[in-house]
Amino acid sequence: MTDILINQSVAILCDGNNIERSIHGVSKSTKAMINFDELIPKLLNGRGLNRLIYFREGQSISKKFAERLHENYYGSVVPCHKSADIPLSIKASQLASKVDTIIIMSGDSDFVELVTHLKAEGVRVEIAAVKQTTAKILLEESDHYHEITSDDWFVYKTPKQSSYKKKK
Repeated sequence: MTDILINQSVAILCDGNNIERSIHGVSKSTKAMINFDELIPKLLNGRGLNRLIYFREGQSISKKFAERLHENYYGSVVPCHKSADIPLSIKASQLASKVDTIIIMSGDSDFVELVTHLKAEGVRVEIAAVKQTTAKILLEESDHYHEITSDDWFVYKTPKQSSYKKKK
């Protein structure tokens, strides 16, 4: 019998504000950040990454963060005027015919209608979120759930300033 290789194309769409609030709340630190190097391979589980888009409200998005996402995953960061809900939903609808699976990184119940729509279009929809802050109805509507745990984030520590002082 011949081994059959099935290659799924996956898009990961992240509601940055929702995920950040969730991990800040659970970790009790506003410096907690998703460790994409740990999380993305876990979410993909051998599948191909078509697109990674991080939607974030506001203009204060780290250039370093955006560069890392681009370099490591050819990902992009999309600043949103208000909430990420509408831009993320539009992008998901545009990608529906181009990918097999869409992973929505958010626990926000506002995405229930999007999940229903995408599934009707024949797309597998997975949710990746922090369990304590994820709407139960969102989990029920999705095809699969990936729990984001403390293994998937780190707390950023500000580098200490050098205590070296010039001698006069």
